[in-house]
Amino acid sequence: MLFRSTGLGKTELVAQIADVTRQGDYLILHVDTLEPVRWRIRAGINLRDLRTLIRLILKLSVITFLVVPTHWFKKAEHPGDF
Repeated sequence: MLFRSTGLGKTELVAQIADVTRQGDYLILHVDTLEPVRWRIRAGINLRDLRTLIRLILKLSVITFLVVPTHWFKKAEHPGDF
């Protein structure tokens, strides 16, 4: 997983999802960055956010990406500037 932020300038963070936990009315997504720094990033996701995420995942372009088996086994190419 890659992260970029306008606050970080051109810095790109390499990360992986570590865990998802429930805390009250939120799901807490825990992400560990690996390069160039080691951070634990947490995002609180409420039900409205989750509905939005599911709606976006159900877009045809995303479903096509998910169901093409050749994507499952190859190393992901860098997406370029995003």
